[in-house]
Amino acid sequence: MARAWHLLNRPQGLPTTDDFALRELPDAPIERDQLRVRNRWLSVDPYMRGRMNDAKSYTASFQLDQPMTGGAVGEVVESRMDGFAPGDLILHMGGWRDGGIIGLDMSPFKLPAEALGAGMPPQTFLHNMGLTGGTAWIGLLRIAAAKPGDTVFVSAAAGAVGSAVVQIAKAREMTVIGSAGGAEKCAWVKELGADAVVDYKTGPVLDGLGDALSALGKPGIDVYFDNVGGEHLDAAFWAANDFARFAICGMIDVYNDGKAQAMKHIIRAIPARIRMEGFIYTDQFFDCMEEFYADMGGLIASGAVTMRETVHDGLEATPDAFLGLFAGTNIGKMLVRL
Repeated sequence: MARAWHLLNRPQGLPTTDDFALRELPDAPIERDQLRVRNRWLSVDPYMRGRMNDAKSYTASFQLDQPMTGGAVGEVVESRMDGFAPGDLILHMGGWRDGGIIGLDMSPFKLPAEALGAGMPPQTFLHNMGLTGGTAWIGLLRIAAAKPGDTVFVSAAAGAVGSAVVQIAKAREMTVIGSAGGAEKCAWVKELGADAVVDYKTGPVLDGLGDALSALGKPGIDVYFDNVGGEHLDAAFWAANDFARFAICGMIDVYNDGKAQAMKHIIRAIPARIRMEGFIYTDQFFDCMEEFYADMGGLIASGAVTMRETVHDGLEATPDAFLGLFAGTNIGKMLVRL
């Protein structure tokens, strides 16, 4: 019998393992437009923290004492849905569980046979060929309209989205400054091709960004890709060139404490004519899906874009993997392998 993690409480601040419970899912024959799946990989992502609140947002809140959902790669065991057959590997939103019955509401998508045949690991569709890679690609190239020659500042550059931004920007001949926490993460961001790295654990972000710009001979940044908010966002206001573009993807600094962010340098948004836009992956993805798959697939095949994976094993490890995102225990994409 399949099992799924359920949300027991609305967390106040950082969630704890007491906020989750692992329970069996009821078994039943599948009906028309349903699949029975066996999951192989689960994704945990920072946006899931917002879904634990009972608040209006761009995606529905998790319901208390109900199975949670998220990105997953699984194998079809039984099918009554057109276009899917047993043995197919699929991407779907029936995560936080080891399998069970899913329907059209879980957005099943069959992984391209040509990609799998070329040796692409299935879990790539949970990062560089999926949500995080798509978020990086859309935010950098569509929202921020980044172009060759731009100077790009990326926060959380050792995370799944940030590391993809670094590599896409370098593939398009941009100068990239990444921010990460700690020597190991900073070294990896440098390996990805970043021209300079700010270690936010060693001092103020603004000082580190200023030093990086001076070392590179750059007057400021043209693009800021924000995954963090707070001090990083304020430093980006300070460093922005005229007509800079900010793509606001996430603000993990405040997901758990809910405190207002103090912006000392936001006034520069006016004289620098900064354009700042928040965005959600699904708003644009389906309009550019084919272009994204072709471009990102080529970058991965050429070796221009790679990913490190931080893997937890077993369904029981899912909450720990999720909480590890906020403790910074991951380098690259955080995954659960079943």
